[in-house]
Amino acid sequence: MSVATYTVTGMTCGHCVSSVKEEVGGVPGVTAVEVDLESGRVDVTADPLDDGAVRAAIKEAGYEVAG
Repeated sequence: MSVATYTVTGMTCGHCVSSVKEEVGGVPGVTAVEVDLESGRVDVTADPLDDGAVRAAIKEAGYEVAG
């Protein structure tokens, strides 16, 4: 199991959190997604972790990964 943390910009409400959780949760291998709206922190647990797919899912949800 791998855990990766992303900082996501543009999330402003609970709906934003749901969108990110839904998109990232659909990535093959992802078993858990925790989103902190205040900090923009998204913790993704996956086996295996496909960084490119997670980043693409966040973008698909309409948000950007900082850094």
